[in-house]
Amino acid sequence: MPIVEYNDLLEAGAHFGHMKSKWNPRMAPYIFMEAKGIHIIDLNKTIAKMEEAANALRQIAKSGKKILFVATKKQAQEVVSQCAQRTGMPYITERWPGGMLTNFSTIRKSVKKMNSIDKMKTDGTFDNISKKERLQISRMKVKMEKFLGSIADLNRLPSALIIVDIKREHIAVAEAKKLNIPTFAITDTNTDPTEVDFPIPANDDATKGITVIVEALTKAIEEGLAERKTDREMEAKEGAADEEGTERVKTYNVDDEEEMAETGGEKKAPRGNLRPRRGGKKVTKE
Repeated sequence: MPIVEYNDLLEAGAHFGHMKSKWNPRMAPYIFMEAKGIHIIDLNKTIAKMEEAANALRQIAKSGKKILFVATKKQAQEVVSQCAQRTGMPYITERWPGGMLTNFSTIRKSVKKMNSIDKMKTDGTFDNISKKERLQISRMKVKMEKFLGSIADLNRLPSALIIVDIKREHIAVAEAKKLNIPTFAITDTNTDPTEVDFPIPANDDATKGITVIVEALTKAIEEGLAERKTDREMEAKEGAADEEGTERVKTYNVDDEEEMAETGGEKKAPRGNLRPRRGGKKVTKE
């Protein structure tokens, strides 16, 4: 079963590209035809590329690594933020902070500063400063929360990026490329698909089309997370079983040593209702 149905993409308008005059020749392998001056994307190739991207994302999620969602265009902000929150992944739907990846240590300092403001409010420090200072700090906190709140839990560089529009997010693409971080992106007919590792040819302007694709990729991430959880539970059970078995062996060995010490090095015959008699036969004790 494909990760997404052909008709779902068709109904969402994912096949509509840009005008022929705006196309990028490197998108030629993914273009089905031209209609009224507009390029039509081959949705069969879109599905094939989505399958490839989904398999890779599933493995990344299964390994417990973070995937950063990036979509600052209005049509994609809501669905991307919802999908990222659902999987517990970081996301950026406002302005891309310059140096977000290449200068990650500075971004982390800003996040720590934002968290320190929360601490000031709880430990009473906020009450010991002037009203003007409190207002300034509160405004700064709101601004920082808007741009950095969604990546507050990102303690290290992400292992992959999911990008909606690579022309709009060209800085994010360039930074990821510089650090060899895999990129998964929707590539419209006016973009260069070779700029990303996993291009998904589709309309990157239609809200419905973006939703169908991002939801499908999110499902793959959820599957990877579920597999990781199952594997860890199995490991925990196996570990508990091994520990129990080790304890039993230890107990058996201790009992044996005590019994041999009592009998001068010989092990006693097993106790029970059966007692051997002459002739090799066993009869029930009366």
